[in-house]
Amino acid sequence: MTLPSRQLQTLKAEFFRALAHPIRIRLLEVLVSKGPMSVQDLQRQLGIEQPIVSQQLARLRASGIVSASRQGTIIEYGVTDPLLKDLLAVAKQILNRRLVGVRALLKELERDPHARAGSQRPA
Repeated sequence: MTLPSRQLQTLKAEFFRALAHPIRIRLLEVLVSKGPMSVQDLQRQLGIEQPIVSQQLARLRASGIVSASRQGTIIEYGVTDPLLKDLLAVAKQILNRRLVGVRALLKELERDPHARAGSQRPA
């Protein structure tokens, strides 16, 4: 098996860094599910102030993850690749699996009488 080149690994890291902000993830989730939208529409949809929406869209645009197109006097932003929808769905599945494992561990700890006794040490 051939490992990816350092250049490709660097590009991947930059791509994931561009995604590494909760507001940017929320913006992408809206754009992949509802299609291109203006800053004002995204602002209303997410309940986030306009300067923050614009700033995060600029970061996504600089990374080539979203693009902007003018519709008359309005600029609409949309994802550049429909596979972003799949990427977000896979990330959600991975996180759900992790959370299921954590929940199972918590339930096991709740049932374990020794675990409870250890947390309540006599004075």
